[in-house]
Amino acid sequence: MSQSVVLTDAAVAKVAALLAAEAAEGEDLALRLAVQPGGCAGLRYQLYFDDESFEGDVETVFGDVKVVVDRMSAPYLAGATIDFADTIQRQGFTIDNPNATTSCACGDSFN
Repeated sequence: MSQSVVLTDAAVAKVAALLAAEAAEGEDLALRLAVQPGGCAGLRYQLYFDDESFEGDVETVFGDVKVVVDRMSAPYLAGATIDFADTIQRQGFTIDNPNATTSCACGDSFN
């Protein structure tokens, strides 16, 4: 994989705040991004905190935030940008994925 995922400054700040609230003292959590079968478009994004690492994981660090992508998901997420918005019109994480040819209206799944 030549290009990893990118987190915007807003996404890094939100993930860091969530990690601070979620992690027990001394716990080393990372944001794990994965692609799983499912959703209305065929593949579904998963974002969750994980304290494990596996052979072949692609790790990228943004300040105090470590992002981990498993080797099967990495090609699907190469070059994707993760952002966070908190406005009156929209709140939450969004994924701009150049590898997605189609996506559903909810933005949670793609093909």
